[in-house]
Amino acid sequence: MGLIETSQQHYYDSDDHGKYQFVSLKDIINQFLLIYVGEDKIIPSARKLDVAFHAQRALAELSFDTFKSCKSQEITIPATLQMILPQDYVNYTKVSWVDSAGIKHLIYPTSKTSNPSFTPYQNTDGEYKIQAIGTVDDDSDPTVAGKIVLDGEYKDIVYGMYVTGPYLGFGPTNAGVTPPQQWRVIETSNSGGITTITVGVISPLATISDLAVAPTDAFSNALLTFYPPSSTANIYDGNTSQRRNTVILENVSWGITSFLIQGNSTSTGIDDLEVGMLVHHKSFVQGTTVLFIDIDNNEIVLSNPAGTSSPGGGSYDSELSFSSDKVDSKTWANYKSSSPSENQDDYQDNTYWPANGERYGLDPQHAQANGSFYIDCSSGKIHFSSNMNGKTIILDYISDSLGTDAEMQVHKFAEEAMYKWMSHAILSGRANIPEYQVNRFKKERFAAIRQAKLRLSNIKLEEITQILRGKSKQIKH
Repeated sequence: MGLIETSQQHYYDSDDHGKYQFVSLKDIINQFLLIYVGEDKIIPSARKLDVAFHAQRALAELSFDTFKSCKSQEITIPATLQMILPQDYVNYTKVSWVDSAGIKHLIYPTSKTSNPSFTPYQNTDGEYKIQAIGTVDDDSDPTVAGKIVLDGEYKDIVYGMYVTGPYLGFGPTNAGVTPPQQWRVIETSNSGGITTITVGVISPLATISDLAVAPTDAFSNALLTFYPPSSTANIYDGNTSQRRNTVILENVSWGITSFLIQGNSTSTGIDDLEVGMLVHHKSFVQGTTVLFIDIDNNEIVLSNPAGTSSPGGGSYDSELSFSSDKVDSKTWANYKSSSPSENQDDYQDNTYWPANGERYGLDPQHAQANGSFYIDCSSGKIHFSSNMNGKTIILDYISDSLGTDAEMQVHKFAEEAMYKWMSHAILSGRANIPEYQVNRFKKERFAAIRQAKLRLSNIKLEEITQILRGKSKQIKH
């Protein structure tokens, strides 16, 4: 019985074209068990689970440097100059932009910049903490409300942060916790470029009345220091966490035990929110995040409901602070906002010819006008230079061929290499196997992979001949 079981009409009418050149990984495993495993064979016995494991490892390893990479993705570079890596990305083969004629122009990587993954809070003195000048609100009772008006707007100061300063010291012992708890920010309000905070204690045993505890003495123009608790943030130098992207949402309301935040025509800030941002407010447990944003209806869905102690008789009209660790570093901000370092001259005039040796030592990787990129491994994004904005980018990349069942297939040029790889892997992992036998299959595996690479290189004599014909072509200057 032949290998082709469908008619030519069915083949050309279907979308399954060119698949005859491949063998599925399932067939590779079954054929290996049939031919290589059994009595009087090189492998007397082997579990199918072991064979499947080594088959997948062989497929992944051969996908990295032997198989032809057919994976690619095309996108248009947005204003952020960033491209998210594909889900099954392992490494890239080339990155290029496409002109109006559909021709690809190679983009070269740059090693002279990066996007640091950690950007700590830092004040003007270089210290890793947030500092502000605060004055007790004259309209409030400092023994009850504990509201402090700061000298400006501090969006990075959010619910839960510790605060220290004159007359503050440590919090009271009546919050059900021993020893006394340090003062923390329990509410923020931003209006007219001024941030007003309410200080108190946060405890699992505390109630709303316990939270609204204030310093025992009034003060003005006092230097306050803020830093996040180690239990909810990454501490740097024991004092501060990573700088955050903070959004303040004004004029919103929510109900008790509700997951929904509702805005109105006067609400601002919704457009700046992102899914995954943390919510900072005493009505929501720490760790509450944004799950869904409906900009058209001014609605936000959160991961946790509001607590039953939310004030206002079931609804609360106020502002909420949201933050995210997804903050662009100054290095990346400067790189994407500046003119690219690559040579942008088209050689149509005499701009460079009078330079008189000033181009001596030019780095060849920058002597091109195609732009540059670098890959931020921590965020899983490709960052492009500013001249790539709006261009169509093609990313050709390598995967391990294990993402989906449709990908788990082997080209027939490399089928023998799979069998030799699996045989060597199984024998080398067993005890009491003669060393000469393991070395034999090691050599056979090497030879089979080398043969597969030569076959898959797809070298055609006519194409090489055509290229060589141009070797003697005179290049005029």
